[in-house]
Amino acid sequence: MRVIARDGLHEIEIARSRFLCTVARVTDLDEASSVVARVRKAGPDANHHCVALRVGDPGAGGFTARSSDDGEPAGTAGVPMLEVLTRRGLTDVVAVVSRWFGGTKLGAGGLVRAYSGVLTATLDLVGELRRVRHRELLVAVPHDRAGRFEHQLRRSPYRLRGVDHGADVTFTIAVAENELDGFREWLAARSGAEMETIDAGPCDVFVP
Repeated sequence: MRVIARDGLHEIEIARSRFLCTVARVTDLDEASSVVARVRKAGPDANHHCVALRVGDPGAGGFTARSSDDGEPAGTAGVPMLEVLTRRGLTDVVAVVSRWFGGTKLGAGGLVRAYSGVLTATLDLVGELRRVRHRELLVAVPHDRAGRFEHQLRRSPYRLRGVDHGADVTFTIAVAENELDGFREWLAARSGAEMETIDAGPCDVFVP
């Protein structure tokens, strides 16, 4: 799955109409609604605030995709915006395009091009990341071996997410789900099979 790299804004003008696009990464529908409400409050004089959103994992339950034309002719604003998000495979994103009418009607085709175009340009500006499902693994290492292990870990392809000093030194490591067997082999080769892992559950890592 892909997500936007950061929140952002971008504006274009067509035939004296202003189109201001806001995109934001969200984790649920409540967050998406808050973004839409914030945009509406920031631009109360806009004629339309058209919306498209995709939230959740399309391959699992709980995925939602929605759009709103907010008074524009049906299918000319929210729908083409949603199509842009869908073509790019983006999720956990809400896009709002606010329009200030400039006095010249653009026609259905012109509106579709304007709304999809400003969203496409905004997505190009903010960039995209891949969201990759990982497992968080805990590995406890004696203090006298922790320094060497951390050095090896930082040179490995696995992601160190935390170090906790207690009776032992516990490393929290993110490993992609398709790399779990390889990680256990890597760990066994460096510990003589003495170190064991505790699975702390799933986590998401965002990579270019």
